[in-house]
Amino acid sequence: MDTNNNTYTVIYATIMVVIVAALLALASYLLKDRQQRNVELETKQQILKSVKLGGDSENAPDKATYIESLYAKHIVEEKIEKEDETLKLYICTMDSGEKMYIIPVHGTGLWGPVWGYVALKSDFNTIYGTTYDHKSETPGLGAEIATPEFSKQFEGKQIFTNGVFKSILVVKGGADPASTNQVDAISGGTITSKAVEEMLFKSIEHYLEYFKVAADPTAKADSTVVLTPNSVNQ
Repeated sequence: MDTNNNTYTVIYATIMVVIVAALLALASYLLKDRQQRNVELETKQQILKSVKLGGDSENAPDKATYIESLYAKHIVEEKIEKEDETLKLYICTMDSGEKMYIIPVHGTGLWGPVWGYVALKSDFNTIYGTTYDHKSETPGLGAEIATPEFSKQFEGKQIFTNGVFKSILVVKGGADPASTNQVDAISGGTITSKAVEEMLFKSIEHYLEYFKVAADPTAKADSTVVLTPNSVNQ
C-alpha cells in the first residue's frame, strides 16, 4: 500500500486509536480494584484525622495496614434510616472510652466539590475536630480549607447557641473571639469559605433528630427541632 496515500493515513490512524483505546481500557480494568482501595483508604484516613488519630501514619512501615487497623479499632459505621434518605454516621470510641460522632459533609466550592468530616463530642454540640478537602479549589486561596490551620479553628466550637441550631459561621474579616460558633474565613478565599459554612449547616441539620433522640432516649423521634438559618440563608 502506498504510505503516502490518504487512505493509508486514515487506516493507520484508526488502528492506532483503537489500539491505544484498548490499552487504556485494559489498564483501567486492571487498576480498578487498586484505585478503589486507595479511595477507601483515603476516606478512612480523613475520618480518623477528624478525631486526631492516624497523624503518624506516614511513619508507619506499612501505612495502609496501619490505617486499616486503627480504623477497625476505633470506628464503627452506622446508618440512620429516615423517611426519605439514609444517612451515614461514624462512631469513634477513643482510648479513653469517650465516644465521638463523625458526620460526613458535602458541598460545592468555587470550582468544584468540597467535602469533609466533622467530629462532635457526646454532647452532640461541641466540635472535637474536623477535616476538609476539595477537588479543584485555587491553591493558596480556597484550597487552604484542607490545611490543619483552617480545621483547628473549629475545635471547641458549638453548633447550638442557647439550645438553637446555628451551625458554624465562617466569617470574612475575622471571627468574634468571644463567639462559640464563629471561625475566620480564608483571606482571598471568600467563596470557598462560605461554601464550607453552607455545607456544614445543610449537612448537619439532617442529623438533628438523631442527636435529639441519642441525647435523650425518651424524646420522640419526630419531635420538632428548632432551626434558625445562619448567614448563609439570610
